Amino acid sequence: MRKFATAAAVCAVFATSAAPASAVPAASSRSILVGSHARWATRSSRVGDVESNADIAVRVYLRGRDDAGLEAVARSVSDPKSGAYRHFLSPSEVRARFAPARATVDGVRGWLAGNGLRLLGEPANDAYVEAVGSARQIASTFGVRLGTYRVRGMNLRATDEELSVPSSIAPVVSSVIGVDQSESLFRPRHVSVDPRVSLPTGFRVAPPCSDYWAQKLDTTDPPYGGGFASPLPYAPCGYKPGQLRSAYGLAGTVDGGHTGASATVAVIDAFASPTIFQDASTYAQRNDPSHPLLASQFSQFIVKPNQRLQNAHKCDASGWFGEETLDVEAVHAMAPGAHIVYVGGGDCLDPALDVALNAVVANHLASIVSNSYGELGEDVPADIVNEFERIAIQAAAEGIGVYFSSGDNGDEVSTLGHAAPDFSASSPWVTAVGGTSLGVGADGSTVLETAWETGKSTLVAGVYSPPAPGAFLYGSGGGTSTLFPEPDYQKGVVPDALANINRAFPGRVVPDVSMVGDPSTGFLVGQTQQFPYGGGGVRYDEYRIGGTSLSSPLLAGVVALADDLSGSPHGFINPTLYSNVRTGNGVVDVVHSDGAVARVDYVNGVNAKKGTVTSVRTFDFAGLAISTTPGYDNTTGLGVPNGLTFLQRL
Repeated sequence: MRKFATAAAVCAVFATSAAPASAVPAASSRSILVGSHARWATRSSRVGDVESNADIAVRVYLRGRDDAGLEAVARSVSDPKSGAYRHFLSPSEVRARFAPARATVDGVRGWLAGNGLRLLGEPANDAYVEAVGSARQIASTFGVRLGTYRVRGMNLRATDEELSVPSSIAPVVSSVIGVDQSESLFRPRHVSVDPRVSLPTGFRVAPPCSDYWAQKLDTTDPPYGGGFASPLPYAPCGYKPGQLRSAYGLAGTVDGGHTGASATVAVIDAFASPTIFQDASTYAQRNDPSHPLLASQFSQFIVKPNQRLQNAHKCDASGWFGEETLDVEAVHAMAPGAHIVYVGGGDCLDPALDVALNAVVANHLASIVSNSYGELGEDVPADIVNEFERIAIQAAAEGIGVYFSSGDNGDEVSTLGHAAPDFSASSPWVTAVGGTSLGVGADGSTVLETAWETGKSTLVAGVYSPPAPGAFLYGSGGGTSTLFPEPDYQKGVVPDALANINRAFPGRVVPDVSMVGDPSTGFLVGQTQQFPYGGGGVRYDEYRIGGTSLSSPLLAGVVALADDLSGSPHGFINPTLYSNVRTGNGVVDVVHSDGAVARVDYVNGVNAKKGTVTSVRTFDFAGLAISTTPGYDNTTGLGVPNGLTFLQRL
């Protein structure tokens, strides 16, 4: 498996102290773990030392007995041309054939304990050994110095150099996660307000808005110009479950009894909303009463609960609560009979999303996994990339499909200064789900659907600024990977011009398939929120939301319908997507449209006390490094599901 280096970060807080956590540089009897030093941890960004007594939990990932053999199995069971197609392995079979030997696990445990670390155990598949110790002990164990680094306005713990381990155990150590706080860089992919308190800050959609596409037209504001039709339709208030099932041609499937009841979908995020079942069941009762969410359909747990969550607002836990709510309600919207299991990482400083995903795979908690989070671009440490790939490969071998949101910043030029797809969506072992802008008519049919890349113009004193088509605001992520080579399933389908953009080697191109993600044509969600004084206090309310965080769980729900229809799981679907589904009319190609909506928002997010602001949000904004073209493109991939045909061809 390739080694990768890199990283960037977003969220974390760590105390500094005059007493550094340091270690003697690695001696010749030690081996360097190449790529284990985060590139963002530069000398110029170092702002202090790490408190020597601070506890740090680490996960030492182990090489399996036959990693190449496991990858070969994953390829064969996912390839529709293979005789082993969909002859998946059970977790016990994977463990018996490919997991690290017991002697390997015990050896690493002994080494960690010998360095004074307290052992925390290992998962069902023996993928890693977890231990905790003081910063001084961790630094000594891995032969590094620890520092606090200022990155993107945040303080993050990282090493000053590459990790090292004794040469005697180096052959069995794959990676180490937790020494730095790189995993905290992953953020939820929904587009909504910025939470500032322990419960999500209240938000309401301002009128006028439409129940369906073009129900209400903006006949009072000046024409937008730029070739856009006038008058513009007001943005939908938020589509409801029945509208989305109808728009994607799946209402008949669900009404006919294939509701996803035989499927289980796992949702992975950080933390866990304390009101999730109450919110999701209330939402279903109000907006999809024929399909309630039953207590027997839902379960939730966090794999690393931590008392530091009492200060969860410092970790943006409320933003993750909103993400979980969107994910659960979106899965249920498309597959109202499916079982949903939520698995969250619960540590404030280490969300342990790798642990959550590995728990699903090691215990086969579901056959479909939706993940609505990721990093900006691919500047991620090699340790995280390597172990994610190992988990995703085991998932494929077991018949578990892993789905990731493709990102919400378009080509990432506006955030990174250069074009890049986002990790983990760029992994060739996941299905990357992009976003679209969607118009659902009064009869439930799709009136228009194009790529979600938003341009924004604000109406000020009767003038739109900037003029049509506005300035780029946000949009579905996509592009060509510089980490991963082009997978076989994309060859001959993805245009060479896209795969070869980076020139060093043909790369994996993102996304694979898409569904609605545009917040201005988004999904109505219901959640317990905290409203300002006089605005209702803490209570349940509903609002429109979007992002590829919506697209991924919607597709997960669609695949749950396919599992239910066929009576068996589909596993890693990409090879089938690019062959059977594409050639069998299972997807609808998404093409460019110059559509737009007028949108009214409350200045304070909840009411008109501070007034409203009107803007125009245009679709499929041009001028990015990614663009919508006939056939496969790097904004919407192969297209969107084509109803029952998609389910049958999958």
